[in-house]
This record gives sequence, C-alpha cells and structure tokens, in this order.
Amino acid sequence: MTVEHVHAGKVRDLYRDGETLLLVASDRVSVYDVGLPTPIPDKGALLTQLSLYWFERFADIPNHVLSATDVPAEFAGRAIRCTPLEMIPVECIARGYLTGSGLVEYRASGTVCGLPLPAGLRDGDRLPEPIFTPTTKVSDGGHDAPMTFAEVVDLVGKDTAERLRDRTLEIYAKGAAEAADNGILIADTKFEFGWNGSVLTIGDEMLTSDSSRFWDAERWQPGGPQPSFDKQFVRDWATGTGWDKTSPGPEIPADIVAATRDKYIQAYERLTGRRW
Repeated sequence: MTVEHVHAGKVRDLYRDGETLLLVASDRVSVYDVGLPTPIPDKGALLTQLSLYWFERFADIPNHVLSATDVPAEFAGRAIRCTPLEMIPVECIARGYLTGSGLVEYRASGTVCGLPLPAGLRDGDRLPEPIFTPTTKVSDGGHDAPMTFAEVVDLVGKDTAERLRDRTLEIYAKGAAEAADNGILIADTKFEFGWNGSVLTIGDEMLTSDSSRFWDAERWQPGGPQPSFDKQFVRDWATGTGWDKTSPGPEIPADIVAATRDKYIQAYERLTGRRW
C-alpha cells in the first residue's frame, strides 16, 4: 500500500491515503515541546490502543476514527485510519487538580488562564470543580501559551468556544470518573477538536499518558509532586539534568527508558483492565 507522508509531528506522523488519513504514533517522546532523541519502546502502540479504548467507551462523542485494522502492515497496532478534520487551533485542557503550569500561574496571580481560584491551594490539591484552561496550538518548535476563555472567543467565536469548553469538561468528567474506579486520578488532560462538516469532532488522542497526568489514587497526597503513570516521569528526569528546555534534548538513559515504558504499561492495564 502506497501512502503519502504529509506531516511529522513531535510524536505522530500523518499520511494521506486517498480520501482518508493515517495517524501513526511513533515511540518518540517530547517534553516541554521539545522532542527527545531516545525512543520509548512500544509507546506509540500503547498510546494508540489506549486512545482506541476511550474512543470506543465514549462512542457517543463524535471522533475521527474510521478503522484501527485497515492500516498498512508496518503500522499495525500503532495507527488509526481517520476522517480528515478541519482542526481548531486551540489545545483544549481540563484540570481537576492544581499542578504543572497551572500551579506556576496560580502562585504568581491566584488564577489559571485568568480564572480566579481559592487562596491557599497546594501542588496536587483537588480544585473545587474542573476548569477549562486552553492554550494556543503552535507549530512544532514553538511553545503553547495559556489562553483566557475570552481569547478563545476572539479566535474561534463564542459558540465554538462554548462548545469546546463544554465538550472538554464533559469528556474529562466521564474519563475521570471511570479512571477513579480503577485507582487512577486524572489530574488534567488535553484534547484536540476539529470540524467534520458541521460536526465538532475529537481527533488526535484521548486520555493517554502523553496527553494526561495520571496519578495513583492510593498515594495521592497534596503538597508536592505525585506518583504518576505518565510522561511527567520523563519531564522530571529531564529537568533534573539541568537541561535548559531548548532543542536538542538530552539522551534518555536505559533505566529511565525502561521505567517510563513500565509506567505507560501500568496506565494502560489499570485503565482498560487488559494485559499488555
């Protein structure tokens, strides 16, 4: 099967095959919007299979999946044949807990993406209710920046902005409830949406270890970093090397590679109930 390679992202490659697209997840890993040179074995397949699990679980929410089996043999297990979408240039993030870049902004201003939060919150605290904290979506090599809801309205219009916010929070609530039943807290997660005609449709990935922070519910203790099953482990390692967060990123040592792969597998198995 001959397909046309049309885009290489930090993690995914996009191919055109007639009227459809092939979204192929590689084993590449990026942190702070920079691709690191060392792959994590099976990562692409784990992300793809976990996304497919959630797309199936929440099949009432329009998504871009056409097939996970009708793909070239060399991409088997890590590719999705999907409907082309007119992507919306907003990273749609839901936060149920305070950490990461949200914590940085909160400590500086008491807000996250312009939303005021109660005083005295700590790293890892559960928020009074989940919030929509969008960012810009920039091309590879740039850094996404926080947006207020008003800025999203200015960019895409009030109706679309409200639909993005409501759908983001809806999926987060459903995913967080199911994950909690399996001992995982979803601290935050990111979605990307596009238009399939007039239908708002989720694309890319859903509730994976690359797009979400997955915390161990039994070990959750606000006041500092949390034990996790996601790429925060690699972020923390990279930060500890003294790396300045610009390209090129550092090579990942073998023990960190193995530990990261294990965390991705644990997330997949605990969330889906399936053996990897």
